[in-house]
Amino acid sequence: MDEENRRPLMIGVVALVIVVVLVGSILLLRGGSETSIAVESVPDDLTLTLDGHQVPANGVIKVKQGQHTVEGKRNGFQTYSMTFTAEGDRQSLKMYLFANSAEGREWAVKHPEQELKLEAEAGRRFDEIQDRLREKYPIMNQLPYVGDGFEATYTKSKTDPTNPEAISVVIEVYGPQGREKAMQWIQGYGWDPNTLDLVWTTGK
Repeated sequence: MDEENRRPLMIGVVALVIVVVLVGSILLLRGGSETSIAVESVPDDLTLTLDGHQVPANGVIKVKQGQHTVEGKRNGFQTYSMTFTAEGDRQSLKMYLFANSAEGREWAVKHPEQELKLEAEAGRRFDEIQDRLREKYPIMNQLPYVGDGFEATYTKSKTDPTNPEAISVVIEVYGPQGREKAMQWIQGYGWDPNTLDLVWTTGK
């Protein structure tokens, strides 16, 4: 192959190498973006894993930006996992486990300062769930309610008992017109009975 024919080939190869290097650099930089996560765990000696790999339960860890799954485990406590998105320079993450046995309750007695953190977190989570429930079920803002021949309250969902963010509306009927009056009350607020998990009971 003479020099005149080799020159376009060499130019093409060099251009290809440059493109590969540029693309590789971009991907490397993109993959290298990190977020510093300040982790706080209670109990402070629980086992924490990030995407299946054990990491310190307290302190600052660095992770690649994107979705990750963390899981906390310890004897005597409920295992808990959650998925979060790492973005920006810094984030905080709390992994709080709640006692589910005598061992866990004994630990709480011996570590009152950490138990206070757990109680505060439990209250915060409860308030968050209540806010979401009230947004999902506006009828909750009127409960409990005593009407003409009926009383309306709510309880944990009967049809979806494992879902902490689902409820059943319990209507206890006292008189022959109670059910009809309850339906009128529901529809009077513009709520669709078909979207509510209604549980009917008969009062004494």
